Amino acid sequence: MTNQSAQDYTTAVAIIGMAGRFPGAHTVDQFWDNIAGGVRSIRFFTDDELLAAGVSPETLRDPSFVKAGTVVEKADHFDARFFGYPPREAEVMDPQHRLFLECTWEALERAAYDPETYKGLIGVFAGSCYPTYLHNNLLPNAELVEDVGMLQINVGNEADSLASTVSYKLNLRGPSVAVQTFCSTSLVAVHLAYQSLITYESDITVAGGVAIAFPQGNGYHYQEGGIVSPDGYCRTFDAQAQGSVMGNGLGVVVLKRMSEALADGDQIYAVIKGSAINNDGVRKVGYTAPGLAGQTSVVVRGLNNAGVKAETISYVEAHGTATPLGDSVELASLIRAFSRGSKKKQFCALGSAKPNIGHLDRASGVTGLIKTAMALTHKQLPPLLHFEQASPDIDLENSPFYVNTELREWPVGPTPRRAGVSSFGLGGTNVHVVLEEAPELARTSPSRPHQLLVLSAKTESALDAMTANLIAHVRQQPDLNPADVAYTLQIGRSAFNHRRTLVFSDLADLVAGLESRDAGRVQTLNQTGRDRPVVFMFPGVGAQYVGMAQELYAHETAFRAVVDRCAELLKPQLGLDLRGSLYPKSGSVASLESLEQPALFAVEYALAQLLIGWGIKPQALLGEGVGEIVAATVAGVLTLEDALRLVANRAQLMQSLPAAAGLSVALSEAEVRPYLSDQIVLAAIHGPASCVLSGPPAAIDALKDRLEAAGVASESIAVQAFAPTLAAQLTALTRSLKLSAPQIPYISGVTGTWITPEQASDPAYWAQQLSQPTRLSDGLQTLLQNPQVLLEVGPAQTLSTIARQHPACTPERSGLVQSSLPAAGEQRSALAAMLGALGQLWLLGVPVDWTNFYAEEQRRRIALPTYPFERQRYWIESPARAAQLAQQATAGKRPDPADWFYQPLWQSAPLPKAEAATGRWLILADAHGLGAALADRLGRAGMPVVQVLPGDHFARLDDARFQLRSDSAADYGELLTALRDSGLLPTHVAHLWSLDSLPDAVGPERFTAAQQRGFYSLLFLTQAFSAHLMVESLQILVASQGLYAATENDITQAEHAALPGLCTVIGQENVNMTCHSVDLVLPGDNNYSALVDSLLTEVQSGRGDAAVAYRAGDRLTQSYTPLRLEATPTILRENGVYLITG
Repeated sequence: MTNQSAQDYTTAVAIIGMAGRFPGAHTVDQFWDNIAGGVRSIRFFTDDELLAAGVSPETLRDPSFVKAGTVVEKADHFDARFFGYPPREAEVMDPQHRLFLECTWEALERAAYDPETYKGLIGVFAGSCYPTYLHNNLLPNAELVEDVGMLQINVGNEADSLASTVSYKLNLRGPSVAVQTFCSTSLVAVHLAYQSLITYESDITVAGGVAIAFPQGNGYHYQEGGIVSPDGYCRTFDAQAQGSVMGNGLGVVVLKRMSEALADGDQIYAVIKGSAINNDGVRKVGYTAPGLAGQTSVVVRGLNNAGVKAETISYVEAHGTATPLGDSVELASLIRAFSRGSKKKQFCALGSAKPNIGHLDRASGVTGLIKTAMALTHKQLPPLLHFEQASPDIDLENSPFYVNTELREWPVGPTPRRAGVSSFGLGGTNVHVVLEEAPELARTSPSRPHQLLVLSAKTESALDAMTANLIAHVRQQPDLNPADVAYTLQIGRSAFNHRRTLVFSDLADLVAGLESRDAGRVQTLNQTGRDRPVVFMFPGVGAQYVGMAQELYAHETAFRAVVDRCAELLKPQLGLDLRGSLYPKSGSVASLESLEQPALFAVEYALAQLLIGWGIKPQALLGEGVGEIVAATVAGVLTLEDALRLVANRAQLMQSLPAAAGLSVALSEAEVRPYLSDQIVLAAIHGPASCVLSGPPAAIDALKDRLEAAGVASESIAVQAFAPTLAAQLTALTRSLKLSAPQIPYISGVTGTWITPEQASDPAYWAQQLSQPTRLSDGLQTLLQNPQVLLEVGPAQTLSTIARQHPACTPERSGLVQSSLPAAGEQRSALAAMLGALGQLWLLGVPVDWTNFYAEEQRRRIALPTYPFERQRYWIESPARAAQLAQQATAGKRPDPADWFYQPLWQSAPLPKAEAATGRWLILADAHGLGAALADRLGRAGMPVVQVLPGDHFARLDDARFQLRSDSAADYGELLTALRDSGLLPTHVAHLWSLDSLPDAVGPERFTAAQQRGFYSLLFLTQAFSAHLMVESLQILVASQGLYAATENDITQAEHAALPGLCTVIGQENVNMTCHSVDLVLPGDNNYSALVDSLLTEVQSGRGDAAVAYRAGDRLTQSYTPLRLEATPTILRENGVYLITG
């Protein structure tokens, strides 16, 4: 890791987001876990799977047919509703295009950029593979083609439309380029995207490729001298290399100029220092053959363009097709290129993703780039699978290269860690990209003590899934910066109608709040309005208190600056510093007596400016008393200096009068008239049946008694005194002020309707505003006619309460009335209350300027869970497949009764030697000792291991052992809670309880024991994992004894017969879980070393056979074969004579 200040990033580009779908991996993180763990995701398919994929029985018997390949899970699924596709349009769209669209959205979210709000140009460079879905499924369906039309079918399937479809659907306005160079397509796309950035055609670029052939999982034919392997293994650079296995997958990266990525706090996975592209031309054996000169040249030019020396490159992600010719030419070209600039030997590791996942064709280049970027991020050199001995054609020992065969730390030298990525296309288009590790980033600035979390989705169920995914992610990443979490979700996600907010202080508080769904903290709303207008309401005297908004003064720079400005301007008027009384030092006693109006004005005006800075622009204003002066100042009628003069003088004039008291009475304006006198005046009309009276305290007390006797409800409130003689003095004062027409409409307290420019600029109006009743009720009546948010901008909830009680405030309107600060005496954080108000505005559809919200902070975008697409199957069956399915679904049986019956067939299927075990392990340990032996082996290898034993209650025995009741679902929940809190949630589970001996007696006791230890134990454990909302991949291995009759000598235990079905369902219903059944015979000598080897090989191989049995050291797998009964010769003969008796 290097310091960014020491680097020249003039022509460098940052990888700031990545997404993909790979064999055995739904995300980039899962893909890296598989690469780092040496997992082989190339599968061998059963005959049943191949027949279901449309492979004929004749093909299965062909000796050149290889039953291997890769599968992208649920490639036929899509969230059409999210992207606005009608079902039929989604069905006739190439699944390659659909998946690429989803992954582009995910990659942009991983980069934390919302295309709707990002102001720059986002370009798209991408390519796809041959449209097999079009060829096999759509075009043969004549009725469909006639119904939909070839234009729509072509648009949804042609490679030319891949990039532009993404640009159209996501509103991306930069260059949109379809790339087609066979195998090098996606890395060429990256090169073009890089060029688009450094030439300033784009500000952000999306690049990648997709290659998925349908139907998946249908094997392939081997041809001598071709590119594919004869045995289903890809052995890149090995002496036994014979070809690749064609794979399925896609990858997308998001790129940005490095200087801007650093300035904007982007997540940076790796840095593209430079790249080069060329073509072999005619200097090679044939069009499809690799070209030594061309490959050498592109690597040399790539290094030169990056401005780095070959000896500073310590890893190369090779094209690595594993063909004898391809590997030899590639290695020779690399040796030539690197030897030009260095005589050092074996300083650079070689690798390739193809042995893990196969050759992803158009997506292979970007896949290698993603793999290398993740390796740089994790500072680890990944292993190259299946390499044992180098090809004799190449002298690796005397070259700059060596093959890395195990995961290890990536050494750092005098320069940053650097890598090269190569991709060579059929036809000779070559590309080489030079990567460098991301620099060490400066620490982020301190933030507020409270944060505002915002989440949104297009459906309620997606919002709940998003919430669950965030909880799980935060638990797994406890070191995340809470402010960066909030910032990323605010600035890097689109805002949809289903919304949720939470004010939180730290990650533990975030998790607790979201899990509790406490309605007092977690606000959820499905809002339909966008850009909803906001009205600021400013309360008058009576709401103020010492220390109001003090937390905002401490933490919000913009608020503090305005309060400080007001205090400085008021010093000549007041003869003191307002801040000393408003925010006294700890331990001192302060009062706002005589300072109520200046203090209230300063706080309310500062709050308004803070909100405006956050993007909350009021469309209208309302104020009561001094609050109307705040409204006039915000509207531009008064300058701040003049407004403060008016407020200070107004306060001093009113302070000279005798004290006054106020009474709120439940009477209309007409009903209250009889109670008015020379001493009792009408101060305000709050509602059709709510008025405020003012007068000397003794007169008000007498009136209160009189009203009580008459059965009229009343309540004492604080008011300020006023005398008619003050009107002339105020008029004289306001004549010296500059009064302008309002720039924002606001309600006049005098008339209860919109103030006119003439009124606002009339000095006499401001005397009337003080001497006449405030017609708040009429003003609220006007405002409540429209569906706009009424936000009280000031301490307490005086005006918001009055507004909710107004008859014009319907239940629908009530939710639009909000307050911003706690009242005096409330034990609530002012900052948390303000953030809560901001969250409420966002919930209601008011746009927020999140950039300005963080104007005083240096925050980072971080990788967080992306949108939880609600995917459904959109699929048109090929006519041939549809006919096959229709035949199988016929009401009658198959015509040939010999095809009605199948029997299990167990065949030998050895596994290759697997890589070392990785991950966190949970072992439900048996009583025989196999689980203990497995735990010991894993523990010695440095793996975190937890053992669980059967017991009569749940208990933690020590740091690495628990006991629980096998038949108690609650115990499994407690177990996972404890594991989560300890950071030990597993990635692998070994369920060994079905190995334990059962009661000897045949009967209910034996059956119950088997079900509790086996079926129900596995069921409850899986349910507990689902309840804890795990999103990380989980591999479950269920070991048993006597489950399968794999050989003729086997004696089975029928009590365990339900286990295989449960294993199958677990994998089908949980996208992140796989479950495999392994049947064993325990040795009599308790030497479990060989069985431990077998179990670990089973897990690490990635084969995923559903049912496996080990017998006498032989590995057997289960498939099914037709059971054909031979005809029994009849004893009857034609024209025979028979005697029937009885």
